[in-house]
Amino acid sequence: MFTGIIEIIGVVSELNPQAADGGTNLTISNATEILSDVHLGDSISVNGTCLTVTSFTSSSFVVGVAPETLRRTNLGSLVKDANVNLERAVSATTRMGGHFVQGHVDTVATILSITPDGNSLTFRLQPRDRGVLRYVVEKGYVTLDGASLTVTKVEDNEGWWEVMLIAYTQEKVVTAGKKPGEGVNVEVDQIGKYVEKAVEGFFEKGVGGEPAILEKMVKRLVDARLAK
Repeated sequence: MFTGIIEIIGVVSELNPQAADGGTNLTISNATEILSDVHLGDSISVNGTCLTVTSFTSSSFVVGVAPETLRRTNLGSLVKDANVNLERAVSATTRMGGHFVQGHVDTVATILSITPDGNSLTFRLQPRDRGVLRYVVEKGYVTLDGASLTVTKVEDNEGWWEVMLIAYTQEKVVTAGKKPGEGVNVEVDQIGKYVEKAVEGFFEKGVGGEPAILEKMVKRLVDARLAK
């Protein structure tokens, strides 16, 4: 579990494709600040993707990226010396400055445009999987490359949403350095998924498997009309 508050920006110093399984081992350097309490098997979010530390030094760590993760995220497009957002998993004393982030990327979104607004930047993004748009609401949360951001506008019909990066955030995340046409990892707010599943289950089966509530309502209306 993460908060979406990026701790530092690391650098990809090595990429080692694994012929045996089609995955890749990434070595992330310039990470001294987050490695003082690291252990093997710890989770670190790399561009919003929860990955497991398999080895480390005082300034770098190695994570394995599975083929499925390469397909679902933008990690497959990383090159040597690329910058990545890094955040350690939450601890009992972590301040929840962002929102609950799992590090499970839902889709990749393409940056359609970047518009200056004073010293802020408005990013318009279009997801590869349009289905995630139902979880994106104005003033709600969305995670981009691991950073918790507030949605400022949503256009469902055209298939995009916008977020604003203030000047401070621009200095702390890799997304601010990206250009239109580039991709960002997207994780939508998980609460929306749980609510959707709960509501669908209730209307389909009822609380204890009894007929759906809508079916009951229709039956009562029909019975009442027939009784007349």
